Amino acid sequence: MAGLGMLPRRRRCCSLLLPALLVSWVACQAPPVPAGEQPWDGQDVHIERSFVPEQCARTVRSGDFVRYHYLGTFPDGSKFDSSYDRGSTFDAFVGKGQLIAGMDKALVGMCVNERRFVKIPPKLAYGSEGVSGVIPPNSVLHFDVLLIDLWNSEDEVQIQTYLKPEKCTRTIQVSDFVRYHYNGTFLDGTLFDSSHNRMRTYDTYVGIGWLIPGMDKGLLGMCVGEKRIITIPPYLAYGEEGDGKEIPGQASLVFDVALLDLHNPKDGITVENQQVPESCERKSQTGDFLRYHYNGTLLDGTLFDSSYSRNHTYDTYIGKGYVIAGMDEGLLGVCTGEKRRIIIPPHLGYGEEGRGKIPGSAVLVFDIHVIDFHNPLDSVNITTHYKPSNCTVLSKKGDYLKYHYNASLLDGTLLDSTLSLGKTYNIVLGSGQVVLGMDMGLRDMCVGERRTVVIPPHLGYGEAGVEGEVPGSAVLVFDIELLELVSGLPDGYMFVWHGDVSPNLFEEIDKDNNGEVFLEEFSEYIQAQVDSGKGKLAPGFDSAKIVKNMFTNQDRNGDGKITAEEFKLKDQETTEGHDEL
Repeated sequence: MAGLGMLPRRRRCCSLLLPALLVSWVACQAPPVPAGEQPWDGQDVHIERSFVPEQCARTVRSGDFVRYHYLGTFPDGSKFDSSYDRGSTFDAFVGKGQLIAGMDKALVGMCVNERRFVKIPPKLAYGSEGVSGVIPPNSVLHFDVLLIDLWNSEDEVQIQTYLKPEKCTRTIQVSDFVRYHYNGTFLDGTLFDSSHNRMRTYDTYVGIGWLIPGMDKGLLGMCVGEKRIITIPPYLAYGEEGDGKEIPGQASLVFDVALLDLHNPKDGITVENQQVPESCERKSQTGDFLRYHYNGTLLDGTLFDSSYSRNHTYDTYIGKGYVIAGMDEGLLGVCTGEKRRIIIPPHLGYGEEGRGKIPGSAVLVFDIHVIDFHNPLDSVNITTHYKPSNCTVLSKKGDYLKYHYNASLLDGTLLDSTLSLGKTYNIVLGSGQVVLGMDMGLRDMCVGERRTVVIPPHLGYGEAGVEGEVPGSAVLVFDIELLELVSGLPDGYMFVWHGDVSPNLFEEIDKDNNGEVFLEEFSEYIQAQVDSGKGKLAPGFDSAKIVKNMFTNQDRNGDGKITAEEFKLKDQETTEGHDEL
């Protein structure tokens, strides 16, 4: 029977039983020939087009290979054969003698998904001989035909792009690695596979034999973000045998593809400078500590992370392996305030495994904004903008200073300003009242001088910063103007005499001559010396506390009073710390 062209000759069953059974049910419920139709003269093939799809890009021509379902009956409605019963389409070339002559004619001009009711006279079927035990001699045959697939041996891969991004800096080339989503259907629209259903992209190399030949060809030239329909003839897909699962032999395949990612294993990082400040005194180097904001996306624009959403910069050393290799490289040579895009291939990112929201083998795109950077070896940087011509008295440790300042971050963000408060900031230099970097920045300054002091975090507020005020690991910029300077005392002194000290000092303090000096007597005497200009307390401190400390140091036995035996001057001291007189 195999040589008769319409009866079973396939050894393999198609696995798409559900679509086949559904189509079988439709075919078996086919209505009779409509009433009022012109009588058939029985001489030629009679065709009734019972369903024609709205879209029909191509019709059957002689020489095409077709796959179709059919129900074969005699004029009385009795069935003699059905492809549905076998669970497999009938596959054959048209016009090459593989079919009965009437079927060769009946299939020409059909569209995929078209359904025809065909009457074939005996002379174009099995003639006067028939088929023993199946087709009686001189039988008229009726066929209810549904075309499933259509292709020609001269067909190539067909590509229809229906979405292409405006910007396309690179397209798929041979040996590229790609990640894409797809829906795979047959020509009749039956879905056989979908990456969307698995909720995971299909990841593969292109052009090196990892894909069916037609897909290898169909993906070439695609841009990230592009969507195209790739139609593949069987000989460039799974051929005569199919895949042994969902795809039958000789099936044309249609892939609706959306490209999400693209790179080559030989790729390095790509740096696109978006905004570089006009002034850039220094560029980042290996070993620097850098604070930056970023948005991290995949190539298709999907956001996977953002420092902005956390309202906190990402802070790290660069060039030392603290970040992924691509970012380590991409952050070198940046300026403070610079914005740049760093595109990182997966082998310099999170590799085949991915991480968190980052899928495996994903190209990463980081849009970064450099806030500041410094090196742990950096010291305070001082730039003087104005210095008075008469600048002989320079600030030193112990001096009492009054100054105005504007404090900001390196990116210009204002942190604090004495000008907005309308009062100066007052300190004793070298007393630990300001961060070490500011103490260093205020040295050797004269009244009226204006300077900018840049303080690295290890000389400022360190990794912790000041909650709500100064970010951790922040470089600080102070614009300073010194308004007043009161010279301090020598190191180690909180009070000094101007001129010679009285040889009868204790007696002068002990006004009631009872041999005992109490705190009140001591305080009155010291204050009188300051008021008269004979003595000087260290400026910038609470004078009462200084005097009390001086008294306590003289009160050797701690009984609340000083005797002549306890009382000593500075040059009489043998123990450090009792140095107020």
